[in-house]
Amino acid sequence: MTSLEKKSLLLFLFHCVLTLGAYLVPFLISWKIAVPVFVLTIAQHAIFGRCLLNAKHGLSEEDGSTFYSDLIERLGFEPNKKAIRFFVRKILYTSLTIVTLIWQVYLGNQPLLF
Repeated sequence: MTSLEKKSLLLFLFHCVLTLGAYLVPFLISWKIAVPVFVLTIAQHAIFGRCLLNAKHGLSEEDGSTFYSDLIERLGFEPNKKAIRFFVRKILYTSLTIVTLIWQVYLGNQPLLF
């Protein structure tokens, strides 16, 4: 494995950790930090039309791929890239923002970490 391939793999794994961690953010991190991070993620997709981290680990979005569809393909499945892209770009991070606000602000739960 070349050093470029190793770097690409490390960045992919880092992206995995960030992506999986996003699902825990509403419960771990204050909404005052989480909401701006989610808004920046949404803005990144809206402004650039892509996830900037994808290019860092060699994922081209030319064919409609997203990190999620790439991950699913690596697991041996053939996902509907268009549907996944719509869900991730339009629904997922907005939903995580709403869950964060409901859990912490409306229901009054404190984040577990900070």
